[in-house]
Amino acid sequence: MRVLLVATNTEVEPYPVAPLGMAVIAGTLSSVGHEVRQHDSLAASGLPDALRMVLREFRPEVVGLSLRNIDNVDSLTVGSHWALSGVREVVALVRSELDAPVIMGGPGFSLMPEEILNYSGADYGVVGEGEAATCELLAMLAHGQTPPRIMRGRTRIPGELIGAAMHDPAIFAHYLRESGVAGIQTKRGCPKTCSYCTYPTLEGRSIRAREPGAVVDDILRMTAEHDVHELFFTDAVFNDHEGHWLLLAEEMVRRGVSVPWTGFFQPGELYRDELRLCVRSGLKAVELGTDAATDATLRGICKDFDFATAERVSTLCLSERIPCAHFVIFGGPGETAATITEGLHNMERLGDAVVCAFLGIRVYPGTALFRQALREGSLPSDATCLQPSYYFSPDIDPAEAQERIALAFRGRRDRLFPPSKGQEQMAVMRRFGKRGILWDTLIRFPQQPRQEGASATVA
Repeated sequence: MRVLLVATNTEVEPYPVAPLGMAVIAGTLSSVGHEVRQHDSLAASGLPDALRMVLREFRPEVVGLSLRNIDNVDSLTVGSHWALSGVREVVALVRSELDAPVIMGGPGFSLMPEEILNYSGADYGVVGEGEAATCELLAMLAHGQTPPRIMRGRTRIPGELIGAAMHDPAIFAHYLRESGVAGIQTKRGCPKTCSYCTYPTLEGRSIRAREPGAVVDDILRMTAEHDVHELFFTDAVFNDHEGHWLLLAEEMVRRGVSVPWTGFFQPGELYRDELRLCVRSGLKAVELGTDAATDATLRGICKDFDFATAERVSTLCLSERIPCAHFVIFGGPGETAATITEGLHNMERLGDAVVCAFLGIRVYPGTALFRQALREGSLPSDATCLQPSYYFSPDIDPAEAQERIALAFRGRRDRLFPPSKGQEQMAVMRRFGKRGILWDTLIRFPQQPRQEGASATVA
């Protein structure tokens, strides 16, 4: 079948991100014989005429829409980054040009599939891992059968291949010009039980890793063919407890991978020798899912580490001259005026690490936080959360908390709150041609002592 895949994302925060999920599905569909074309709303500047031209020229028999995010999970800009109205417009545009089934998929869609399918007007939806489910749905359509309205992807068993991405060269080049960052996934699944998180729902709780050699093959091919400035490993948690990340780092060192990379790390079991191995493989910065600022609020969202652990890892990274950023949410379960005071004090203990702070936690159906919000009455019993809904501890005043956090962070370039402040700083750097994750440039390491016969380096 002729299949047009459309990435509907137009969000550029924290930086423009190439549509990895669409590229993986494109590779899978092409491998089984479908003729696939990819279109990206952001690369096309969101212009309806660009999509209309593709529809008229390619005349797809099926159109698949990928939804990456519903919104930007920032309570302080609620409503201004909501994506679903734009998605509904895309569906309407396709309907005006073609009599072809429209399929929705992607991580954003999988969070609330029934509600989004109803709102968007699409015909079918694929929930979760889409490679096998999308192939099955297309096979049913090709044979004149009526698929179920929502197909649920089967969580793959350990050892089963996770598809490689088939990036559209023009789309990929656009994102590399804009940010220089290429995403790559090394594993799926997360066994953690964080109360607010959707990763276990999207990917399952068992870790299913790609073979390290296959990942490195992808990296070497991608960097040889494209102007990749740096990589970002998009795994829910890069430093998984089973040690797949270390096998990958060893393979990258063995095969001489030279492109810098970053990823999401948990502040748990992370030690000096492991970090040094990662640095040899190209690690340039560490993004830590610290997520709360006190032991009480860490327990409130069911984290399995304490703040001292996050502080230890932060100190370790900085001692190894690795830029480190903590992403922290104030206002979650267990937050009080006293824990805000303690949390702001704890932020000072992180020294020169970057802190990106949020206020309030975006609530999604199916999470423990959603059930807690219903019990506490902060969400109505019929809440769908299609429009952004945020959890705030009943023991704080959000407006007062916002003022206190902003005051504590004032005057520090490495303390980013509200989130829009960080985006403004990054946007300025991008206007001057800077590429990469960029928050790492907010850290200034002292110049190392000059050694005999060697030049000093500045990170």
